Amino acid sequence: MKNKMTNEQYQKYVDKKTPNSTLLKDVTLAFLVGGLICIIGQAISDGYRGLGLSEELISPATSVSLIFIGALLTGLGLYDKIAKFAGAGTIVPITGFSNSIVSPAMEFKSEGLVLGLAAKMFVIAGPVLVYGITASVLAGIVYLLLSAI
Repeated sequence: MKNKMTNEQYQKYVDKKTPNSTLLKDVTLAFLVGGLICIIGQAISDGYRGLGLSEELISPATSVSLIFIGALLTGLGLYDKIAKFAGAGTIVPITGFSNSIVSPAMEFKSEGLVLGLAAKMFVIAGPVLVYGITASVLAGIVYLLLSAI
């Protein structure tokens, strides 16, 4: 015959096995590290402005720089360590997207340059690009139709 637990006994068991919530710590770290990434991005932007780059080119140059830094840190194995510490703070900025593209490529590099590295880069990026391009085309069509009225 099975030993049945009461609701109270079961709740005590669940409370004992459930880890303590670290929500406040996790949110704080995500905020601080995500903010630090944004500060670095602003410093890069200000650096390009100080070098005399035109206002039109500062934003794309900053984005490319942050993507490069994210890819480099991923390739060196450092981005995952930062992400483990900071959690969601590393996902939201553009460096997180760079990491999500480079990580699968690094994982499958043993399969070769084309079938491993190149093909696996688009495991994450492919759907993002497809939906992003599709959404922009649909938004353009809606804008065109509304402006014709």
